[in-house]
Amino acid sequence: MDGKGAGRNNIFIERFWRSLKYEEVYLKAYDIVTKARSSISKYINLYNSGRQHLRLDGRTPDEVYFGDRQTTRAA
Repeated sequence: MDGKGAGRNNIFIERFWRSLKYEEVYLKAYDIVTKARSSISKYINLYNSGRQHLRLDGRTPDEVYFGDRQTTRAA
């Protein structure tokens, strides 16, 4: 934790890890590493580009981060 406000920055990643564990990992109890990697990758893509977040005013993290650049890339 270096820099002003760094302690609060950790809240976002902690929330992501909590969501990942409770909504994906704990529910599926993977038996093969390749299945775990594939499934977790799909979840992360959904979390970032397909799932609207209340805290982000109903936008996805990709929309907030990339803004108009993402729509340009998709075209």
